[in-house]
Amino acid sequence: MTKKTSDFFVERLKAWGVTRIYGYPGDGINGVLGALQRADKAGDGIEFIQVRHEEMAAFMACAHAKFTGEPGVCLSTGGPGATHLLTGLYDAQMDHMPVIAIAGQAETTARGATYQQELNLDRVFSDVASFVQEAATPAQLRHLVDRGVRIAKANNGVTVLILPKDLQDEPWQEPQHAHGFTHSGPGYQRPHVIPHQYDLQRAADILNDGKKVAILIGAGAREAAVEVVQAANLLGAGVAKALLGKDVLPDDAPFVTGCIGLLGTEPSWDLMQDCDTLLMIGTGFPWTEFLPKEGQARAVQIDLDASMLGLRYPTEVNLHGDAVSTLQALLPLLKRKEDRSWQEKIAVSVKAWWEKIEERAMAKATPVNPQRVVWEMSPLLPDNAIVTSDSGSCANWFARDYRVKQGQRASLSGGLACMGAAVPYAIAAKFAFPEKPVVALVGDGAMQMNNLAELITIQKYWQRWSDPRLIVCVFNNQDLNQVTWEQRIMEGNPRFAATQDVPDVPYAQFAESIGLKGIYVDSPEALQAAWQEALAADRPVVLEVKTDPEVAPLPPHISFAQAKGFMSSMAKGDKSAGKVIADTAHQVMNTVLPGKKS
Repeated sequence: MTKKTSDFFVERLKAWGVTRIYGYPGDGINGVLGALQRADKAGDGIEFIQVRHEEMAAFMACAHAKFTGEPGVCLSTGGPGATHLLTGLYDAQMDHMPVIAIAGQAETTARGATYQQELNLDRVFSDVASFVQEAATPAQLRHLVDRGVRIAKANNGVTVLILPKDLQDEPWQEPQHAHGFTHSGPGYQRPHVIPHQYDLQRAADILNDGKKVAILIGAGAREAAVEVVQAANLLGAGVAKALLGKDVLPDDAPFVTGCIGLLGTEPSWDLMQDCDTLLMIGTGFPWTEFLPKEGQARAVQIDLDASMLGLRYPTEVNLHGDAVSTLQALLPLLKRKEDRSWQEKIAVSVKAWWEKIEERAMAKATPVNPQRVVWEMSPLLPDNAIVTSDSGSCANWFARDYRVKQGQRASLSGGLACMGAAVPYAIAAKFAFPEKPVVALVGDGAMQMNNLAELITIQKYWQRWSDPRLIVCVFNNQDLNQVTWEQRIMEGNPRFAATQDVPDVPYAQFAESIGLKGIYVDSPEALQAAWQEALAADRPVVLEVKTDPEVAPLPPHISFAQAKGFMSSMAKGDKSAGKVIADTAHQVMNTVLPGKKS
């Protein structure tokens, strides 16, 4: 049988190491699906995972990249299937993850005729992609694949390859050895990038001079965990973590202050307010109000992406390099600080913070305090567990109450902060590491938006996994809770029921109806046993917890304006004002009243 262009396409993806594609079928991409089928029959295929929606496929591709370090791949038909990919691809772009998207297109013979499902997809994807190209001839496809995958890997970005329907079924033609053709090849290995020695010495001089050094790490520091600890020990520093860097270091280290920002901790806030020197490693943390005031601290930054250097804080020395190689070159130049009082103070603060968090988690609520859901989960998770979180109020409890251990992985939609990512992230984690238990923390808003349907994907595939444990924990509070509190605190308005009310859905019962296990909890005393039951289950579980929407996801530092906004919303007749738990009111009032400190 004559090799088709789509057969070459699948072979080339395979040559680049692609082993799995997340997607949804359609006639615009049927040629590639046929090639996948033929390759599978020949025993040299690429696994195809059928999702419920193309957006979920793109989220899964992004999560695959996050958890494996290799490009994730997603596929759709043309037209609406392709546009559905966009949100998940923006998630990859904003979190600097290598993803390859494959999209179908109308026939080349119909292009420009406003044909059915014909969109100018190269323009549609031009903002999200580092490389996007629509193939026009078979001979072009070879270098499009090679260049596109190489760019995605090298730039940690998105590549989109668009294949017209008729092109996929054309006989494959190698590029000719003639003018007007190009001959490319696969293969790429990221180099070690190390700054100049002069700049390393300048950075070391600043860090050595500092008396109170703070380190901020992000996902870009993941492979450099050992070197970060060595630097912190030499400099007597505290280490705060941007949300995407939560799993870089475990939370049991006494100098690790936890996450920073709106979802962060008080020790991280204090670390940044009091430091005189700042070292940022592999982070694009966006909220500069949580960093030192300009001029307060001398700063050094390490990043492989030069466009991120000096972007969030005016740094004296910008070190363009990968975290591991740069730190390994920097460490011999650092001097051990004999005065350990700064780091000892941080350790005391961290210990007190965890005690405060436990007290907050155990505070009474109606019926279940959402903080306690994650607090009870945390010590029960195996050391190899993977945790994903959705955006919304559950991300606060993921950031603060989940004490990540050495060996555990965790992630969520960071820069995009998109609802609906937790379950597809968990599914991708499970396919990448079928031997590991996975937990997804999801609000009921995101569950209803698109994650409920992906339970069907779990049901379809779970028996392939060597360890069947995948727990979807749903915070059922019938409220779009994060936005409710933003309405109150940021805008000073009462909760707006028309936008915030979420229907009460029996999530655990739905799980049972499709052959998964469902557990329902509406008592705080039952939480620990529920988590134990879920972690011992022989199949995926939906753990539905009826949580209190009036437990506020307050930031570690409440500004006077935010406190005023909260009190204003109460004064304007917020119907839930009387239900706000005492701890929330206490935190806010301490900020509002003169002479008090939050």
